[in-house]
Amino acid sequence: MHEEMKLAEWRPQVGPALKSKMEELHFMGYESVTEDEIWKCILSRAKKQKEEEWRIHQVINTIMRLSTNDFMNWLTIQAVTDDQWYSFDTLEGN
Repeated sequence: MHEEMKLAEWRPQVGPALKSKMEELHFMGYESVTEDEIWKCILSRAKKQKEEEWRIHQVINTIMRLSTNDFMNWLTIQAVTDDQWYSFDTLEGN
């Protein structure tokens, strides 16, 4: 069966691959990484691709090919671009 779905719809089926990637990152010393963070990273990176419909093997491949460096770069960018990264309340407290 060659079922195609939008990437976000594959989340329940790719749980084992996300868990495997999370365990890999934990092994590398990044023990606070969650499956949800990895999934958000995959979704963010997929926006740059032109594909709208995904097959399960494409989703799994994207997850498993995610390097520690690429994930940490994404996480750093998220921290910097987060609306709460700096706020006037934080600045006023100093």
